Amino acid sequence: MALTDADVQKQIKHMMAFIEQEAKEKVEEINSKAEEEFNIEKGRLVQTQRVKIMEYFEKKEKQIEQHKRIQMSHLMNQARLKALKARDDMLTDLLNEARRRLAELAKDPETYSKLLDGLILQGFYQLLEPKVTIRCRQQDVELVQASVNKNISVYKEAVKSSITVRIDRERFLPSDICGGIEACNDNGKIRVSNTLESRLELLAEQMMPEIRVNLFGANPNRRFLD
Repeated sequence: MALTDADVQKQIKHMMAFIEQEAKEKVEEINSKAEEEFNIEKGRLVQTQRVKIMEYFEKKEKQIEQHKRIQMSHLMNQARLKALKARDDMLTDLLNEARRRLAELAKDPETYSKLLDGLILQGFYQLLEPKVTIRCRQQDVELVQASVNKNISVYKEAVKSSITVRIDRERFLPSDICGGIEACNDNGKIRVSNTLESRLELLAEQMMPEIRVNLFGANPNRRFLD
């Protein structure tokens, strides 16, 4: 049975509708798949960039932390150096005060004479020479001569040996030192410095660890006291 024009048109419309529906569904499928792939790629890129950003800031944090540690170490070193300088200044002031008091002590003839007795006799014992030359401040010549005369007999009695002592009246010790004497053998090759300054320096060197403990307390990081 032959189809009428109306039937043909109807069939054509039906086929066109079917094809159009198929096309729409295909487009939707392609769009859905493309969107899915886009989201996956976007997520991958976002994650990659997030990791890079995290790594960047982590690196920056480490750099900042390292810089802070360096700065802190620098500040601690500066503080330690300032503390050490303050301590050294205090010790210097202490020694200067001791020198000032020694200078005052030498102004008392009675006290200074007794001190010279000990310094001169000690010089004799350290040299143990038959001939000794004594140097002193020019203003101390009389006191030193009196002490020498008194202590020659003490020395002879102690060591059972004679001694000749000469006071050098050509080369004196500086007049601005606190006092004391220098003793040397006959040829001047052996010399004993018994000035008040030299005795103070020797005493300060020997007692410095004890002085530091008394002033600043014991150092917890110090293993040996020698």
